[in-house]
Amino acid sequence: MADSATLNGGSSIDSLKGNAQAAYQQLAGGPVAQNMKDQGAKTSAELSNLARARQTPSQPAATGQPLTHYHSFFSELLSWNNPRASAIAYATTVLVIFLARYLDVIRYTFKLTWMALGVTVLAELTGKTILGTGLATQLRPRKYYTISRETLDSMIGDVHELLNFFVIEAQRILFAENVSVSAVAAVAAFLSYYLVKIVPYWGLALISTTILFFAPLIYATNQELIDHYLQEASKIVNSQTEQLREVASKHTSHATELTKQYMGDYTAKAQQMIRGRSASPEVVPKPVSQPAAKPGLKESDFPAAPKQSLKREESESESESESEEERVAA
Repeated sequence: MADSATLNGGSSIDSLKGNAQAAYQQLAGGPVAQNMKDQGAKTSAELSNLARARQTPSQPAATGQPLTHYHSFFSELLSWNNPRASAIAYATTVLVIFLARYLDVIRYTFKLTWMALGVTVLAELTGKTILGTGLATQLRPRKYYTISRETLDSMIGDVHELLNFFVIEAQRILFAENVSVSAVAAVAAFLSYYLVKIVPYWGLALISTTILFFAPLIYATNQELIDHYLQEASKIVNSQTEQLREVASKHTSHATELTKQYMGDYTAKAQQMIRGRSASPEVVPKPVSQPAAKPGLKESDFPAAPKQSLKREESESESESESEEERVAA
């Protein structure tokens, strides 16, 4: 009886194992599992393609400087040539934005730190008290982990290239290397200036990320239609620009002719004034005329001049001068 029960129990366990293994194999070989494997392989291949895209572009900047390998990386990422990798990057960025908004990272970092340290200290003390040796000591590695110089140099090189990517792109946008890109950046900055008053920063970052990822996708899926409308808009802009040039040239030529005419008139008038001054007669001084005698007066009406007194004064002055000369001679 016992043997038969044991045999029956063993056979039932074996049958359960067999059924579970068959079900697992059926699920593993089913269409759902096969689809998941295929998607995983495609995702891995696209991520590898994206990683291989990190190469310095052959076309330099407008100044002749070589660009960074992050230019080709982000160009490949935003072009959606690898849709699974681009979707993963977008989902990761959105997740980081929400985590930064709703998760207090610094506070939880401190919490995780004291909890980890408390567990290790408690395990060490408990092990030394009960077993004579600490549990944390048993889990301690034989050699502490370190960062190799090659890994650090690679990380520093990547950070350096990433920073240069942002610096170069900011300057290319600022100095209008690509006018359309600079115009789009100006419009985005203008809208952000007003949206930041009503939208929080995390919401603005979410909107910017969505536009940055999905604008190239929308353009790639509707390229013919968008190019058609852009061509029509460029034709309208060119016609209006040509019309403005014609009007401006007409007004400029008219203003130039008027300026020349006025300058000619002013020059002729100035020459006439100069010639008129040079041809004017010389100024001849007028002779001093004696005052005319008043009518009705005669010479006898005037008293005679005292001649004797003048002679006496002259003789006195001569005698004084002679006496001074004699004194000087003595």
